[in-house]
Amino acid sequence: MICFTMLNECFIRCYMTHVASCSMFRFLCTCGVSFKCKFVKKGGPNPSSNTILAVILEKARELDVPKEIVERNIKKASEKGQETYIEKFYEVYGFGGVGMVVEVLTDKITRSVAAVRGVVKDCGAKLADPGSILFKFRRARVVNIKATDADKDQLLAVALDAGAEDVIEPTIYDNDSEEDSAESYYKIVTEAENYSTILSKLRDEGIVYEPDNGFELLPLNPIEVDDEAMELNKELMSKLLELDDVDAVYSDQK
Repeated sequence: MICFTMLNECFIRCYMTHVASCSMFRFLCTCGVSFKCKFVKKGGPNPSSNTILAVILEKARELDVPKEIVERNIKKASEKGQETYIEKFYEVYGFGGVGMVVEVLTDKITRSVAAVRGVVKDCGAKLADPGSILFKFRRARVVNIKATDADKDQLLAVALDAGAEDVIEPTIYDNDSEEDSAESYYKIVTEAENYSTILSKLRDEGIVYEPDNGFELLPLNPIEVDDEAMELNKELMSKLLELDDVDAVYSDQK
């Protein structure tokens, strides 16, 4: 399975170095740190009920982001009159029989659909009718851990002990570059009610995980394609992820 989580919209930046990623809230301050605001709007300002916010606040503490700056920007993102973000899914016929789902969170649907349609057309793919692709996926709570940040045996032991549903190992291709391999992830799949337990166990073991929103679409029946289709799909997904409103692109390609 290929799943590229959106990074270009949701980096925490510290002095131009990508220290961590999130999709939470954006502000700019003198220390050079930026955050994304839209998931404060979506999940609310209370970290007890907004698990995404809880993870990002933890990362902010690690980066020594001043408390007053964090609180001020959470408040700003929660104020009435701020733009309303809408979650939307666009379905795409990729290459070699592959289906894709493009997840966006936008304050202007006409802009997002035009941008997605333009990229799909330019790459020679085709937008699908609603429901044509989504049924091939299931929505699951997922914790992403970089393959380079975890020992496989330790990760499997922790996941099993915490009651995880499954651990999906990263797919490695023969022609993957060193950069591609560095961006491969283990995926711990779990029930929603067990998500916090998984995160707690990982923290206790010192295993670093990605502070994303915790939900992904997983393919029910991943399919294999030839090298040409694989490269075309990779290019299409990369270009979609460059769009400002796109959070993630999911594919049922193995």
